[in-house]
Amino acid sequence: MKKIFGTDGIRGTANKYPMTAEMALQFGKAAAELFKHNKQTKIVIGKDTRLSGYLFETALTAGILSCGVDVYLVGPMPTPAVAHLTKSMNADAGIVISASHNPAGDNGLKLFAGDGYKLSDEREEEMEKLMMEELTLDEEAVKPIGKAHRVDDAIGRYIEYAKSTIKSISLNGLKIVLDCAHGAAYKVAPTIFTELGADVVALNVKPDGLNINQNCGALHPEQLKAAVVKEKADVGIAFDGDADRVIFVDEKGNEIDGDRIMAILAVEMKRQRKLEKDTIVATVMSNAGFEETLKEKGITVLRTPVGDRYVADVLKKGYSLGGEQSGHIIITDYSTTGDGIIAALQVLAIMKKEEKKISELGSIVRLYPQTLINVTVKEKKDFNKMKTVAEAVKDAEKQLKGKGRVLLRYSGTEHVARVMVEGKADIVKIAQRIVDALRQEIG
Repeated sequence: MKKIFGTDGIRGTANKYPMTAEMALQFGKAAAELFKHNKQTKIVIGKDTRLSGYLFETALTAGILSCGVDVYLVGPMPTPAVAHLTKSMNADAGIVISASHNPAGDNGLKLFAGDGYKLSDEREEEMEKLMMEELTLDEEAVKPIGKAHRVDDAIGRYIEYAKSTIKSISLNGLKIVLDCAHGAAYKVAPTIFTELGADVVALNVKPDGLNINQNCGALHPEQLKAAVVKEKADVGIAFDGDADRVIFVDEKGNEIDGDRIMAILAVEMKRQRKLEKDTIVATVMSNAGFEETLKEKGITVLRTPVGDRYVADVLKKGYSLGGEQSGHIIITDYSTTGDGIIAALQVLAIMKKEEKKISELGSIVRLYPQTLINVTVKEKKDFNKMKTVAEAVKDAEKQLKGKGRVLLRYSGTEHVARVMVEGKADIVKIAQRIVDALRQEIG
């Protein structure tokens, strides 16, 4: 078995290697062995709304039970909710069956330790090693079999926890359009915001197993933008398929990305003296204007590779806020991984307290023009070893004249190269030349 873990667990086309029932069975066995201890071990399993979730839930459960470990099934739940439940139920590990923002035909597996954090690279290597050993039961021995439990009140537990993060303050007077992407938030999100008193217009809350993320949600906000303007709402909020990321739309229909959300939160947390070390953790994708704005306000920005688990690793060193431009927001007082619902609640609480529109709150950030183009590739070669690509990058940096940047990286979950150019020059034209070079080399 070749290396199958990417930047966020295992992901791929459902029912095609590596996302097969056989792999999920081995994953379940390996997770059980990795976390097994002297007392009765238990593992929580949650999923999003993909049709293939049933396949992987069953295979994982069989693998775990065969190793004498108990399973607690919580059904369709946001990824951060599973992380929270793993910790609050004193479980030894949690598994989420989800391909996040990917299309319905994909699926994936994410693994959390008992503390609610994703595994380190070293622990993932241990998992892969156990899976490669193709764990089997000793034919001469009869081993105990674990029990499977259905957690019927899982949704209620997370709803109450999420509301508690803003002390259940009233959102009365706010009209909110929610786009749940036909995903894991389709039940919990409308309930949370309605119970807090908001006037909620819920979009894309009828999953059929095949429509998750389909022209909706955090990656496709066009429908949300139109609905906010039509409904004359105060704000629009969109989640992705597993609700670990969030983007906003202001009352005018303009998108507010993760950089602006993090800036709004950072400034307020600093004012309340809750921003540890006056520092925020972001990735290399965050806009240079975001960093400049926060520096002016006395806030330091630390950068990590792309992936909210890398942000979480740095946050463990004593910081309280971090995230990604894509909308993964981690507030360590409340969550161990990106949590779109909790991040949204914090922003709404600031809007109520400051009596300001989100467009006004978000205007504190002066972003550099930025373009991002995704290129499907056949292989992932070193960018520096492709002559035409290297030349295009060098020429781009020359045109930016030190007042911008170029960032090339491969997706950790897809055969895609991402080309990001940021600056005040003709960035689209500059990026396109790099894209053309990539397509020539490995397209």
